Parts: sequence; structure tokens; C-alpha cells
Amino acid sequence: MTHSESPRLPDSTKPCFGSADLRLPDALRAPLRAHIEALRQKYRQRGWGARVGFGSRPALVVIDLARFWLEPDQQIGSDLNSIVEATCRVLTAARTAQIPVFFTTFAHYTAEPPSPHDEKLQFDFPANAEPLFELDGRLERRATEKVIRKRYASAFKGTNFHEMLTALGVDTLIVTGISTSHCVYATCRDATDSFRVIVPKEAVGERCELLHEVNLLDIDIDLGDVTPLDEVLASLQKMRA
Repeated sequence: MTHSESPRLPDSTKPCFGSADLRLPDALRAPLRAHIEALRQKYRQRGWGARVGFGSRPALVVIDLARFWLEPDQQIGSDLNSIVEATCRVLTAARTAQIPVFFTTFAHYTAEPPSPHDEKLQFDFPANAEPLFELDGRLERRATEKVIRKRYASAFKGTNFHEMLTALGVDTLIVTGISTSHCVYATCRDATDSFRVIVPKEAVGERCELLHEVNLLDIDIDLGDVTPLDEVLASLQKMRA
């Protein structure tokens, strides 16, 4: 495998995260992954999927690692412990390198007017839902690390995230968290025209295996560099040095 290639799991390896009822049938996993890799190479032959690499001023965003998504007994929750653990490794490296760190979570307001999107995702929030959107304690968020409360999938939409990154002189955004097909993807989509986008492969995930695989491919081809976690950590280590 060359440096520019995305890492590939063995064909028989099931993901260590997500919802069991939303995983691929075992018989489909190997053919799907083989097809995804074939697509990746065909796109690269067309000039897509080149590497953008790190710039000189990175920042880290941790997307939606809160109880509502991390507790399997919640409406759309699932087992995402491996994503939290990998993200914590990135956080440790980012803090050591002293780069800006941001977190996002959902801005839940009971008085928020309804939107057409509410007909697509019909959430059943309890009367006191605010604690569900508190960040997971394993992240050990510091008082100097900004929490962005958002109403939309992208960390940029309806927030001043872009302005904060620009004010800090950031040229590279490391994106971690959940979910690959929704908030991670939307954030990468909005970031890519202004910032280099780096996605540590093991530090993003979601409940559905198929949507994770397909959207991770799309990010890698069109929006940013899907990069092995260890390579991202090594790059942050160099910045510290």
C-alpha cells in the first residue's frame, strides 16, 4: 500500500462499531469492499481523489460525540465506543501540539419552530432532553475548547464556525466523530472549499455499515483525505516538534 492509498480492512472483518441490525450481510461485505476499492482506483485514473495533505495551521473538530448518539438504547444510538476511543487519541495529540479544538452537539430547543426536515427524522425526545446532548465524559473537554451547538448537519451551517477558523488562521480541518453519512459528511462538504480536510479513518463512524462505507469513499474521492489514524497522529507529532 502506498502512502496515498486509504487503508483497507480484511474482507472478513466486521466493523467494531454501529448497530447490529444495520450491518451488511456477511456474504455482501467482501464484494462491496472490493467494489469500493475498484471504484476508488477508477476515480483516481480520472484525476479524482488526489491528496491535499496537511497545511501549516490545523484545527480539530469533534462532531456530536454525545449521549443521544452513543447510547444504544437511545432512538438512533449505537455502539460507537471505538470511534470515541480513536477520537480521544486525536484529541491527546491535538492538545499536545496546541492546535485549536472544537466540539459540536445538537442545539435542542423545545420552542424551535418545526421544519420540513422534521417529517423525515421524527425524533421522540423526552421532556428533559438537554442532558442527552452533553459531550461524552471520555473526551475531557477543556474550558478553552469551544462547543458549537448546531441545528443542522454541518458544523458550519447557521454557526460562526467558518469565521472562528478564519480568525485563527486555520488552513487544515481534522474532522472526527459521527455520523459519517450525515454530520461528518456535511461538515467536510462545507469545509472543503476553504480548508484542507483530513479525516482519520478510525475516528469517524455511524450506526449503518453500508452508509459509512459509501460516504467515506465519497469524502476520500471528492472532499478530503481519509487517512489512517496513525498517520494523522504522526503528523500532529511533527507539528509539536
